[in-house]
Amino acid sequence: MTEKTFAENIEAATEEARRMDAPLSVRLQAVADKVRALSPAFADVIERLIGRLADNGVGVTAPRPGDPMPPFLLPDETGRLVSLPSLLEKGPVVVSFNRGHWCPYCRLNMDALARAETEIASLGAQVVAISPEISAWAAELKIDAKAAFHILSDLDKGYALELNLLFWVGDEARRAMSSADVDLDRFQGNDAWMLPIPATFVIGVDGVILSRYVDPDFRRRMEIEDLIGALRTDAKRRADQAR
Repeated sequence: MTEKTFAENIEAATEEARRMDAPLSVRLQAVADKVRALSPAFADVIERLIGRLADNGVGVTAPRPGDPMPPFLLPDETGRLVSLPSLLEKGPVVVSFNRGHWCPYCRLNMDALARAETEIASLGAQVVAISPEISAWAAELKIDAKAAFHILSDLDKGYALELNLLFWVGDEARRAMSSADVDLDRFQGNDAWMLPIPATFVIGVDGVILSRYVDPDFRRRMEIEDLIGALRTDAKRRADQAR
């Protein structure tokens, strides 16, 4: 039997984590632990990358709760343009920034959001995801998560840059990712090798940020319970105001 590649082993670990009956943070950590077990050298490269981002304050100046969320107009996985103002006409919006379909942590995050869609909708809100990939790969991420929500393509990374989430991968991490079959040139349609810090923003109907999660460690994401909690608090506030 042919020995599995590093990428194939991570794929298997991601699927195993997807099936776990556990909070998102536990499932994400399970994949991170598997990466470390399979290749300590690769894991060390990732640690150095995350350390560089933290040392340089990447994401620190991203919009905060109480700030207006900058508007966007981006194509979804079918090429149809979607704007933040049009989404807010229907209620609060959860905006999730992801690295791409190739990222196991993003796939688990999208899976968790898709599973929570019914509860999110019950609070009058909806989800939209953003990645720097071309529409074909954005569609792959949507299919993988069995998600009903839009996955938008920030191809020139202008929106991530506007929100101060964008960073250059760097030569060391590029070599490591390429060795793991991550071809950003093909996935993004350019050779910039830039990515957004994964981030989640919960935005009220007035366009003001209610809650956010921004962390240069892409192995961590906003817990679904915290996201739901922010939406519940906002729904109660709006209900009280309507009385």
